[in-house]
Amino acid sequence: MDFLEFLPYEWTKALHIISVITWMAGIFYLPRLFVYHAMSEVGSEKSEIFKVMERKLLKGIMNPSLIASWIFGLWLAFGHGIWTADAIWLHIKFLLVSLMTAYHMVCARYVRVFAADENRKDHVYYRYFNEVPTLLMVAIVILAVVKPFY
Repeated sequence: MDFLEFLPYEWTKALHIISVITWMAGIFYLPRLFVYHAMSEVGSEKSEIFKVMERKLLKGIMNPSLIASWIFGLWLAFGHGIWTADAIWLHIKFLLVSLMTAYHMVCARYVRVFAADENRKDHVYYRYFNEVPTLLMVAIVILAVVKPFY
C-alpha cells in the first residue's frame, strides 16, 4: 500500500469537502466584516470588535481550513490517482483554487491593514471585493462535479 493510500478515498474526499466548506464560510464572511468595518469610525468600540472578529476568523478558522483543503485536495489528486495529464478540468480547478488562495492572502493583508487602522478603502469597494470568491467557487464546483474537458 502506498503511503498516501492509507486513508480510504471516501474519507479523504469527505475531509476535503468539510475543510472546503469551512474555508468558504470564512472566505465569504470575512469580506462582509470588512464592509461593516469600513463603515465604522477608527478607534471606536465597534471598530475594535471587528478587529478581534476578523483576526479570530482568519487565524482560527480560515487558515487551518485553507491548509486542510490543500492537504486533502492534493491527497485526492495524487494519493488516489485523480491527477492525470488528460484531466484538463483538474488542471483548471487547480489554477482557480490557487486564485482563491491568493484571494485569501489578500484578505489576510486587509486584516492587518484594519488592525493597524490604515484602511483607505470604502465599504463599496469591499462590497465588490466580496463577490470575487463567489465567482471562483461557482467555476470550481462546476469543474469538480461536471468535469468538462475530460
